[in-house]
Amino acid sequence: NKMDNAKFMLILTIILGFAFTCLQVYEYSEAQFTFDGTLYGSAFFMATGFHGAHVVIGTIFLAVCLIRMYANNMTAEKHLGFEFAAWYWHFVDVVWLFLFAFVYVLPHLVLGH
Repeated sequence: NKMDNAKFMLILTIILGFAFTCLQVYEYSEAQFTFDGTLYGSAFFMATGFHGAHVVIGTIFLAVCLIRMYANNMTAEKHLGFEFAAWYWHFVDVVWLFLFAFVYVLPHLVLGH
C-alpha cells in the first residue's frame, strides 16, 4: 500500500530530523569556541543555529502531515500540505549542503584544522 509506505518513510524522516537536532545540541555543548569569541564562532552558531531552527520547524511540519495521514485527512488528491512540507524540507536540505561545505569542509581545507 502506497499510504503505508508513505507513513513509514515519513516516520523515518521525522526520526532523522530529530536525530539531527539532538546531534546539533550535542555539538554545541562540546564546541571549543563560543558565539562571542571569534568571527568563526559567531558565523558558525548563527548559520547552524538558523538552520537548526528550520530543521525543527520542518520536523514539526512533517509530524503534522503524519498525523493528518493517520487521521485519513490526506489522500492522493488532497495533499497540498504534504507537498509544501516536502518542498520546505528539500530547501532546508539543500541549504545544509552549502552550510556543511562552508562551515565544516572549507575551514579544514584552508586552515588545515
